Amino acid sequence: MRIFALTLLSVILLACSHGNTAPANTATSTSEPNRTTTADAVSESSATSQTANTPAPPPDTPDVHVSGKRALKYTADMVAMGPRPIGSAAHTKMENYIREHLRKDGVEGNNLEEDQFTADTPAGKFQCRNFIAKFPGKKDGIIVISGHYDTKMLPNFVGANDGGASAGLLLELADHFAKEKKPRDGYSVWLVWFDAEEAVKQWSATDSTYGSRHLAAKWQQDGTAKKIKGFMLLDMIGDADLGIDRDMNSTPWLEDLVYRAASRFGYQSHIFTRKTADEDDHIPFKNIGVPVADLIDLDYGYNNVFWHTSQDTMDKLSAESLEIVGTTVVETVRLLDQR
Repeated sequence: MRIFALTLLSVILLACSHGNTAPANTATSTSEPNRTTTADAVSESSATSQTANTPAPPPDTPDVHVSGKRALKYTADMVAMGPRPIGSAAHTKMENYIREHLRKDGVEGNNLEEDQFTADTPAGKFQCRNFIAKFPGKKDGIIVISGHYDTKMLPNFVGANDGGASAGLLLELADHFAKEKKPRDGYSVWLVWFDAEEAVKQWSATDSTYGSRHLAAKWQQDGTAKKIKGFMLLDMIGDADLGIDRDMNSTPWLEDLVYRAASRFGYQSHIFTRKTADEDDHIPFKNIGVPVADLIDLDYGYNNVFWHTSQDTMDKLSAESLEIVGTTVVETVRLLDQR
């Protein structure tokens, strides 16, 4: 991701009117072109107002908590395989790990799809696959929860947070939905592990998001896209210092629903702490009319210093962060089921 941050004038003016100087939240990297165009702080008064307007859940609301400890363990298992870029032996090993985990959860047959495709990259052609785990529901429609599982082609880059955390949390979400009665009372839930999200050379519209661009085109052609009620993308969500950005390239009402879900558990201090406009695996789906929400923390270490470096390691992650994001996502699914 290329990242430069721009403090918005409206935030500056608001801070001045209260006699304070608003802190500028920035994230920078010199290793890759920018994937994020804007960033600013979300005012505390705005967050408090949103929380105050969030209705309390009914007393019979089911528990939607997931296990951050298990998600962290699954992440550690994959990180222990080493760097996992497309075309590597470790990448194949991780595919086997995901497949076997889903089968242990009872996800097989028509409910486990391996979407194979060829990524035509600046470094050559690679055989890749997206994994799609399907949990059928009684309502007509699909909720998609997704993340990528490949890591960038960099020396000694194990991608604990960038690639590992999202893949690990998706496995924990598979555990959660596998325990629900079948079919589930709401919409069908599809978990998607995207392959080949990372640029092989340098991030661009054609050298990135190979798996999501392929699947969006496929779902547009076969009519699946029209059935999607909400699409959530998880990326870099394991940071122990968690601060999910409000992505301006996402669908506003769906991001509002995510905030409402987080507020039920008092997680709102970790959600939408900055505003960004990010290029990620959600964009191909947004471009075909799917409502999307990119849940991403692009402030990984001071000034994003750990991102795409050998310092992206397990010691920077926390089970608590994974539990916050996972529980928020499951609650968002519950709210979507009610729409």
